[in-house]
Amino acid sequence: MNTKAIDIKNIYYPPGGILMWIIIFLELFTFGMALIAMVYYGKQEASVFHDSRMLLNSTYGTINTILLLTSGFFMVVSVQELKTNNKKKSQNYLLLTMLFGFLFLILKTIEYNAKLTIGIGIGFNTFFTFYWMLTLFHVIHVIVGLIILGSIYLGLKKEKSNTTIEDVEASAAFWHMCDLIWLLLFPIIYLLF
Repeated sequence: MNTKAIDIKNIYYPPGGILMWIIIFLELFTFGMALIAMVYYGKQEASVFHDSRMLLNSTYGTINTILLLTSGFFMVVSVQELKTNNKKKSQNYLLLTMLFGFLFLILKTIEYNAKLTIGIGIGFNTFFTFYWMLTLFHVIHVIVGLIILGSIYLGLKKEKSNTTIEDVEASAAFWHMCDLIWLLLFPIIYLLF
């Protein structure tokens, strides 16, 4: 009987809180619908999408995937360390999480600069309209995630911190959403067409 109560409690109070998970599902739905639209238009303009995809550097996309997955791994370790009351290790892993997030942004900036230098902006064609809108929207999420993680880090550093494990789990849930969105974007944008 207690097990059922615990299971029901976990459904209504997931790590990070129910509101965070509603936000995550809405974000995933939004990106999912945009990706479905991209695939639809990709079938309508197959040669344009293929030729445009060939202008992307899939090595950048692959490295960025590795950076975000590594960052997500360190986020998991940070939460686990905090749960075992090892606050200092949790902070160190949180710093690593943010470092790999910043590296993602740096490489994305290099990629964006390369596109803009040769005149490929948001209005270049349908493929690049989707590319810019989806990846820039994702970049905004990463920046927001880094701000959230930075505030969590500063909160944990305080001697008498008000930052709770629930706060850290909520930030982790948001950060993992950024990872998941990239795992949806990467194959469709960089590999599919």
